[in-house]
Amino acid sequence: MHHQHERGMGVEEWLLLLVLALLWGGSFFFFKILVAHVPPFTVVLGRVGLAAIALNLLLLAKGTPLPLDAALWRRLIVLGALNNVIPFSAIAFGETRISSGLAAILNATTPVFTIIVAHFMTHDEKLRWGKIVGIVMGFVGVSVLIGPALFNNGGQSSVLGDCACLGAALSYGFGGVYARRFRTMAPLQLATGQLTASTLIALPLSFLVDHPWRMSSLPVEVWAAFGGIALLSTALAFILYFRLLATAGATNLSLVTFLLPIMALGLGSLFLGETVRWYAIAGLLLIGGGLAAIDGRLWRAWRLRRTQSSPSVG
Repeated sequence: MHHQHERGMGVEEWLLLLVLALLWGGSFFFFKILVAHVPPFTVVLGRVGLAAIALNLLLLAKGTPLPLDAALWRRLIVLGALNNVIPFSAIAFGETRISSGLAAILNATTPVFTIIVAHFMTHDEKLRWGKIVGIVMGFVGVSVLIGPALFNNGGQSSVLGDCACLGAALSYGFGGVYARRFRTMAPLQLATGQLTASTLIALPLSFLVDHPWRMSSLPVEVWAAFGGIALLSTALAFILYFRLLATAGATNLSLVTFLLPIMALGLGSLFLGETVRWYAIAGLLLIGGGLAAIDGRLWRAWRLRRTQSSPSVG
């Protein structure tokens, strides 16, 4: 007899999980297309701005528009900075220097940083052995990824890109812990509020730093990438994410972190001609192993199987 603590996932949940991984993995692919033509802050503005418009329209259609409470919006500005503006800008900058696949693998360290941040900033989420093993494996994976660039001639610019993508994961870690203050807010409202606040930050940044009006006219694929990253990888991904959270639960949903870099590597090599290097695969496996140790499910299943198969003594 299996005693499942988590809800089982049916075919529909698995399909939605794969679609979500593809949508989020796709954001790294779209970023790569965009940063070739558009400066980073303007890329971020396009992503959060279009997604915010789409989700606000959805809330209006549902008759549940965002509340206009000044204290709430101050908190949303902080959340938008930590969860969108800082990490998206860092990834966009990083992808001017490294491949989209590598950026996605480095981004998979987000849960590692979240645990470290939670350990220091919350009372109820302290480190346990499984988590410590996971953190160590995660960072070994990162050093395998970054190592070759450190010893290459001219690898400095790619190290800068690597560090930017790790900075994004750290920012997501802080964002994940900060987001706990919004537990009472309806999920779709929170996503919309976060993206709307992010747009309010990204708009002046784009205008002051990038001067987007000076840009030459953009090719069709850039506009398509903006549509893809905002409407598919952001607005639709949030809707899917909250639907899966309700049906599959948070633990099952964390599997997305494993699948996302694989999707990004696939898209990058298929459509962008990116080479998948041995150290990318090695780093991915190590970080994946670290995430599995943090998650603890495989370990629990193995121990359960051992206790079931060994005859009881006594």
